[in-house]
Amino acid sequence: MPAAPVGDHGGVREPEGTGTGAGPRGGHRGVAHTADLRVEAWAPTREECLAHAVRGVCESFVDLTGAVAGHTRETVLPVGGDEDALVALLDEVVYRLDTDGEVPVDVELTAVPGGVRARLHMTDAAALPETGAAPKAVTLNELAVTHGPQGWTCSVTIDV
Repeated sequence: MPAAPVGDHGGVREPEGTGTGAGPRGGHRGVAHTADLRVEAWAPTREECLAHAVRGVCESFVDLTGAVAGHTRETVLPVGGDEDALVALLDEVVYRLDTDGEVPVDVELTAVPGGVRARLHMTDAAALPETGAAPKAVTLNELAVTHGPQGWTCSVTIDV
């Protein structure tokens, strides 16, 4: 499990059991990357790890502090593997931002046969303070979703 470094956008979450108090079950961080955004996430389950990756991407361009969802969008994303699940989920986030001007403030994921059920609790992105460039696309460069003794980790590069 990666250590939780001090990030540049406040998206860092301490891994559970680090002795810093009761925190979320996992975390995420932005990683410096030339001309793009790189996000790493970790959690005990695949679904929690993917949800942290979404939060990390969203926190890279808007401040979610105190944001409240106005409505929920639910969709089943058909996937063939763990990396496909991460790409499909982040593609949905980018699509909703581009077409509806919305961003998820919370994500609930459930594995279903052949895919992932996503409940995205959305708010108007324009109502949130901007903190960086909005994502344009998910890249497949250095995409990884892995499971090990410490839980799940994922990393993804986003074109901004």
